[in-house]
This record gives sequence, C-alpha cells and structure tokens, in this order.
Amino acid sequence: MSKEKKMKLSLPTEELVGSGNLACQGCGATLAMRYFLKALGPKTVLCIPACCWSVIDGPYPYSCLGVPVHHSAFETAASTATGVKAGLQMTGDNETTVVAWGGDGGTFDIGLQALSGAAERNDDIIYVCYDNEAYMNTGIQRSSATPLGAWTTTTPVKFFKDQPKKDIDAIMAAHRIPYQATASISYPEDVYKKAKKAKDVKGTRFLHIYAPCPTGWKSRPEDTIKLGRMVVQNCIFPLFEVEHGEKYTLTMKPANKKPIDDYLKLQGRFRHLKPETIKVMQEAVDHEWTRLLKLCENR
Repeated sequence: MSKEKKMKLSLPTEELVGSGNLACQGCGATLAMRYFLKALGPKTVLCIPACCWSVIDGPYPYSCLGVPVHHSAFETAASTATGVKAGLQMTGDNETTVVAWGGDGGTFDIGLQALSGAAERNDDIIYVCYDNEAYMNTGIQRSSATPLGAWTTTTPVKFFKDQPKKDIDAIMAAHRIPYQATASISYPEDVYKKAKKAKDVKGTRFLHIYAPCPTGWKSRPEDTIKLGRMVVQNCIFPLFEVEHGEKYTLTMKPANKKPIDDYLKLQGRFRHLKPETIKVMQEAVDHEWTRLLKLCENR
C-alpha cells in the first residue's frame, strides 16, 4: 500500500456542510467552510456578505449549512457579526462563536472599513476571508487581492493586472489584534488547528484562507488541491501566524522552495504571461518570502 493511501486525516467526522450545495466543481471556498466548521462545531453563527458563499448556501428558505446564517450587505460582514455577538451576550450567551465569512472582494475592498473598525475595537468575533483572488460571484472582476499578471474580465489579456496583491495580513497585523493566521485548503489539518486556536482566543481574530477557484482561474477542478499545495511550496502564499501584531510564527516551511512557473502553467488566467513578467513575479515572491523570514526570526 502506498504512503498516500495509508495517510488518514485526524479531523472530526461530523459534517456541517451539506452535500448538494450550489458550489462549482473543485470549489476551494467550500472546502474552507467544511474544515472550519469542523473546528468550531454547531454552536456557531455565520454572517455572510455578498460573495460566492451567499449563493453556495442556497436560496431562502434552504441552507446547506448546519449552523445559523445571517446574510448581510456586501460591506457589513464585520459590523453585522459584531451586532450578532452583542445581541447574544445580552441574552446571556457568551459561548456561541460568531464568524464573519467573506470573500476577498468583501474583505480586501468593500468590507475593509467595517473590518478595520471591528479590529480597532477588538470586537469578539472571528473574521474569515476565503481568498479566490477576484470577485468570482459577480463575473470574475479584479479585486485588490488579484495577483500581478492575472487575467480577469476587467483586466483582459492585453491589460492584465499590473499592480501587486494588497497585503491584507500586514494591514491586520497593524491593528494589533490578538490572533491572525494564513491557511490553505490543501492543508486541512492546519486549517483545523488554526480555527480551533482562534475559537479559544477572545477579541478580534482574522484568518486568511487560500481557496482556488477553477471557474475564475481557468484551471481544472481536479487541480484545486494541487494548486493549494504548490502555492505554499513556492512561497507565494506562506503559512504563518501573528499574535498581537508582533509575534510572527512560520507554521510551514518548504523543505525546497519551488519556482512559481509550474503553478502559473496550471491556470489559464496566467497563460498570456511572457518570461520577463514571470521573472518580475518570481523576484517579488522571493523578496516577500525573505521579509517574512526576517519577521519570524526577529520577533
């Protein structure tokens, strides 16, 4: 028997994400939710703004989720979660975990003001951004999470995105919140561990989860897990934790850092790139990786 077949995940068997939901094949966002709810359990309330998950969950009165869901306006996930938490506390419920669950568009862009306000107040909520690097639900438009070089419907091939991805993790670290972390859906036990850790912390917690989107990335559904591993191994999306904006801890360090080329080749959104652009992208990844290592060493 191969080593892969012998491996068993140590996650709970309980499922709070039902089958037959409205996600696309190979949806990374669905896996993110599945692993996260395994860690938080049924005593959880989700506040979901306009995003892919507001569709995946199903049309009213149906829901594929085994926990209460409050659908909010695009820009109000964090403030809605804050209100839900305050309401629960007024009834004497201090145990239910309240989670704002948004995509990168509703986090990096439209919902940033509400998220910043909640973080500045240190409201007792968990904010999760599942990052598929564009506004996928509304037609694959670029967001500030879209990486340099990527095609979207608003950054077509001749005018691909020429700005780097916004560093949302540095922005949240600047708020000095108690706990934040990055995670990838291809490392489910890491997602689970960080979600459990976030649950036990009081105050604002922020989790940034990498979630490939075959539809928007022009990749094969069966490559979702592969992409989620490659992006960690080539250090485009490192896995780390930050406590109180100061203590950086690398939670996974690749034994051999891979070049970004093979990762880019699996996605049609990068098919137009020329070698000189890929070189610039590689240099940027190397620079950010070196900077992160210094943060982890010095703090």
